[in-house]
Amino acid sequence: MSGKSTRKPRSRKVADRPEKPYPDFPLTPHASGAWQKKIRGKVHYFGRWARRVNGKLERIERDGWEDALELYKFQADDLHAGRTPRTRSDGLTVIELCNRFLTAKHRQWEAGEITSRMYEPIGPKVEEPKAKGEYPATTDRLIAQFGGTRLVNDLAADDFEALRDSLAKKYGPVRLGNEIQKVRTVFKYGYESGLIDNPLRYGPQFKKPSASVMRRHRVNNGERMLEARELRSLINAAGLPLKAMILLGVNAGFGNTDCARLPMSALNLDAGWVTYPRPKTGIARRSPLWPETVAAIQGALAARPEPKDKSDAGLVFITKYGGAWGSDGVATAVTHEMTKLLRRVGINGRKGLGFYTLRHVFRTVADGVRDPVAVDLIMGHTDPSIGARYRERIDDGRLQAVTERVRAWVFGRERERDEKAAKEPT
Repeated sequence: MSGKSTRKPRSRKVADRPEKPYPDFPLTPHASGAWQKKIRGKVHYFGRWARRVNGKLERIERDGWEDALELYKFQADDLHAGRTPRTRSDGLTVIELCNRFLTAKHRQWEAGEITSRMYEPIGPKVEEPKAKGEYPATTDRLIAQFGGTRLVNDLAADDFEALRDSLAKKYGPVRLGNEIQKVRTVFKYGYESGLIDNPLRYGPQFKKPSASVMRRHRVNNGERMLEARELRSLINAAGLPLKAMILLGVNAGFGNTDCARLPMSALNLDAGWVTYPRPKTGIARRSPLWPETVAAIQGALAARPEPKDKSDAGLVFITKYGGAWGSDGVATAVTHEMTKLLRRVGINGRKGLGFYTLRHVFRTVADGVRDPVAVDLIMGHTDPSIGARYRERIDDGRLQAVTERVRAWVFGRERERDEKAAKEPT
């Protein structure tokens, strides 16, 4: 019997990858949808032959090879000489601005100055153009809307009006405002970096939705609030570790990512405290923990699976598959499990309800203490007042008064009423 396998080797060829437009074409198609060439031991990319739409690559018109070739010819001398390519003398194009912007964000990401929610490269190479996060999504949108070879100085108010119209058809007022701000950030970078001589004129329409629009939107969506009875039903129905996360949400105003990335070092369960700067902003945060929260965390730790990745060894919560409940800035597993729980206990049909609703609940109830400084410290909110410059610490008693107010609301009279009703004969 021969020792050789008859199994055919798996092909790495991508079925939709285009052929070269002519035999001597200097670029080759990459599986990510970009045209590429290896120069001086590094892979460089020059435009795209396809874009990712709903998770699938869709080829663009004429596979984009003409624009890619033009960009390659312009940069080839610098790249082969080991120099950083300069922008075209006849003006900065949209794709050049976007590439320079993402390069700057890559450096900020490497330095830990921005989270992976905003920018995270895919692949080990620095030159790899594929990246995920909000900034790459914004630059992809600009290239798709305006065209990569469009000169930035040629953009006018009507171009940005058309962009805003397309965004408004896809997103609600909150997301629309965020997207407009990110677009402005890209062009602001170009001006402050000296790539653009003058600030762009966006026109009077390219701005965030007005305060009145935001108010009407919030009224139409209803309150992002859960009542004490609903919270108790969620807590009672949740298994570990989700129960511990929900209690952290309503006890200390934690959000999805706060729970997903909570390190062991932040907890002092013997004393009943958590000290944990917000992952999103790094703002200091400290909160007492209820006995119910401590017990749930201890239960979760007792049943905690061994993490598969050593980098997750210091996390409090590990999924049943041995992974983290979310990456830096994104906690999809927490969101997904909370959504399933809301449906299971019959709390659905209201817009905007999710794990982050617990921060709304905490703030709404905690404000009854009338100590906004203490509430802000627990939630990790900044205090812009003059007093904050001089305040070195806040007495623990004030923090305990806040959390006890919320605990009494969740488990106080309503709990006594439930227990009394349970004892009464039916």
